[in-house]
Amino acid sequence: MQNAMTVDVEDYFQVSAFESYIKKSDWDVCEHRVEQNTRKILKIFAEHNIKATFFTLGWVAERYPELIKSIVAEGHELACHGYEHIRVTEQTPEQFRLDIRKSKSILENISGTSVIGYRAASYSINKQNLWAHEILEEEGFRYSSSIYPVKHDLYGIPDAPRFCYKPLQNKNFIEVPITTLPFLNKNLPCGGGGFFRFYPYFFSKLAIDRINSAEQKAAIFYFHPWEIDPNQPKQSGLSFKTQFRHYLNLTRMEARLKKLIHDFEWNTMENVFLDAQNPD
Repeated sequence: MQNAMTVDVEDYFQVSAFESYIKKSDWDVCEHRVEQNTRKILKIFAEHNIKATFFTLGWVAERYPELIKSIVAEGHELACHGYEHIRVTEQTPEQFRLDIRKSKSILENISGTSVIGYRAASYSINKQNLWAHEILEEEGFRYSSSIYPVKHDLYGIPDAPRFCYKPLQNKNFIEVPITTLPFLNKNLPCGGGGFFRFYPYFFSKLAIDRINSAEQKAAIFYFHPWEIDPNQPKQSGLSFKTQFRHYLNLTRMEARLKKLIHDFEWNTMENVFLDAQNPD
C-alpha cells in the first residue's frame, strides 16, 4: 500500500497563525529559510528514494525558481498552495479564481510542467465555500487536498468523507481529505503537521498501519519545511497557544520524519490517488 507524502512549501513567517504578528509587507525583509529547508527535504527524500508532492506558494516560486526546477527535476510532483497563503475563507469566488490562476501560471511557467493539484492555506475549504471546488475544476485542476474531516478551532468539516471522493457531479475532479482515524464518534487527526509533532510517534504509526491494513486505504502525510528547522528565528509576543503549536517538538521532527519514511511506502498525490485509485 502506497501513501502520499506531501510538503506545503511556505516559510515560517507565512503561517496563518502569524498573520497578526508579521505583516505581508514585511515578508521580504524577514530572514528567508524556505529554500535551504526544502533542499534539505529533497536530500532526505533522495536518500530514501521516495517521491512526494510539493504544494508550493506562488510567492515562494517567484523568489526561488531554481528550487522549483529542482523539485521537478528530481521527479516530484509540483502542486499549488495559492499565491501568498490567503485562506479561502478570506476570499470572494472571484478573488479565489484570480489567486489560483496566478499561482498556477507562475508554477507552470517556471517548471515547464502541468500543475493539477491544489491545497488551500490552512485547509480553509469548508461548508461555506464549497464553490471553490467548481472554480478549481474550471481552472484546470484535477484534484484538491483542502478538507480536514476534524473539528478544529481554525478549520475542518467534521462530517466530511474521510477518503477520496468526487465533490462535483459529472466532473472528473476529486477531493482528497487529510487522513483521520475514527475513535469514539470523532475523527482523530493523524495526517501530519502539528499533530505529528504533538502525538508520540507510535500513535502515528499505529494510525497509518490501521488505515492501510484494516481499511485498505492510502493515507496522506503533510508537513512544512519550517518544521524541520528548530533554529528558525523565534518570534516574540506570540500567544501561548500559537507559540505552543508552532514550536512544539521541532527538534524531534526530522528524526520522526525519517522513521515514518522508513516504516511505510510513499509516492506522489497524483500517483497514489489519480492513477492508483478510483474514488466512489
